[in-house]
Amino acid sequence: MNRPPLEVADLVRAAGRAFIVGSRKWITWQHLKVLRAITRCRTAALGGHLDECTDCGYRPAISYNSCRNRHCPKCQASARHRWLEARRQELLPTRYVHVVFTLPHELASLALQNKKILYHLLLQTSAETLLEVARSPKHLCAEIGFFSVLHTWNQKLEHHPHVHCVVPAGGLSIDHSLWVPSHPRFFLPIPVLQRVFRRKFVIALKRNFRQGKLGFHGALKPLAHPKAFSAWLRTLFRHNWHVYSKRPFGDAEQAVRY
Repeated sequence: MNRPPLEVADLVRAAGRAFIVGSRKWITWQHLKVLRAITRCRTAALGGHLDECTDCGYRPAISYNSCRNRHCPKCQASARHRWLEARRQELLPTRYVHVVFTLPHELASLALQNKKILYHLLLQTSAETLLEVARSPKHLCAEIGFFSVLHTWNQKLEHHPHVHCVVPAGGLSIDHSLWVPSHPRFFLPIPVLQRVFRRKFVIALKRNFRQGKLGFHGALKPLAHPKAFSAWLRTLFRHNWHVYSKRPFGDAEQAVRY
């Protein structure tokens, strides 16, 4: 693979200092740690090693060490490639749909303070929603399979927890004897997915609250009181939760790469 003329590390070296100075109101030591790791990745700053052929003694150029920071685009490239290859092996010879489940903005602050729990609930309840609605005799009446990918930010780098699901447009009949395709222009009803997703997530949220697993800090401290939390939960039912479904742009592989 050819290296691009510019990498993220080059941009950080060129404009990083000015960016940090202009962002002092919100930037944290964690951000600074990531920026430093990206600029040092695969440079002499992290040391390196020199391989040598045991037969001819040939020594190629020095291989500098990686930073191994999960935010570094160079370190994640090989992991991303391996993941894509594994998913490609799982694709079926059929149409695919792309379904996105998004948490309402009212939950954003709570999610930031309880990332592990709420992101797990988002993945779990969205998966349960797809399985339940697809299994219903009123809809597809089939057992489906899919994979989900959690995204916690949008393209503007704003906090925006959502899950992308890449789903074959059909499934196995309940007795697993035949393939049940979905309608060519229709997979599962969006309003039903919205209602089931909302119900499942709120029930799971209540359960975690009763078990004392949720943390409330800063402006969210009043929600630690059971009555305040219950009243706040009721506001989540005032509008539909966002569930988006469409055929992948291009083929299933393109949805996987996205």
